[in-house]
Amino acid sequence: MVGRRTRETEEKLLRELLKNSKKSDRELARVLKVSQPTISRMRAKLEKNKLIQEYTIVPDLVKLGYEILAINTYSTPESPGIEKKASEMTNSWPCVLFAARVDGMGKNGIMISLHKNYEDCANFARAVKMVGEGIITQTETMLISLKGFIPKPFSLKHLAKALETEEDKET
Repeated sequence: MVGRRTRETEEKLLRELLKNSKKSDRELARVLKVSQPTISRMRAKLEKNKLIQEYTIVPDLVKLGYEILAINTYSTPESPGIEKKASEMTNSWPCVLFAARVDGMGKNGIMISLHKNYEDCANFARAVKMVGEGIITQTETMLISLKGFIPKPFSLKHLAKALETEEDKET
């Protein structure tokens, strides 16, 4: 029973951190109704077990000068070493926020990148084509204006609410 209670408290801690990772252990302890040392131990355990990989912020990208978020889907041949090449390529560009193997719509890769303007985005697309020659084929890109209508901005705090809803269904 103690193990289950600890797991539930760890899940609640994780949800609270998703809502606001700036909260101190003292604040979290008050919200979760446990001691501050308990929160500190739980946070350390979550970090050690890689349930918390990093603490970061979600800035206002437009105020930082970014206008475009690009979602690039592509195909790559299934060959030895291709994943290492793709990883090296995507990690060499700081504008790439996320890259992964996918399956769907005739594509097997995705790359999400952030750009200051259309020219920056076009230059990036040319660089991908040049550097990715022989690795990337059948590229399709969707451009998202960060100055346009965005009914739900990117934030992980929404995930906390979804996890709370799932917990409510289980009890």
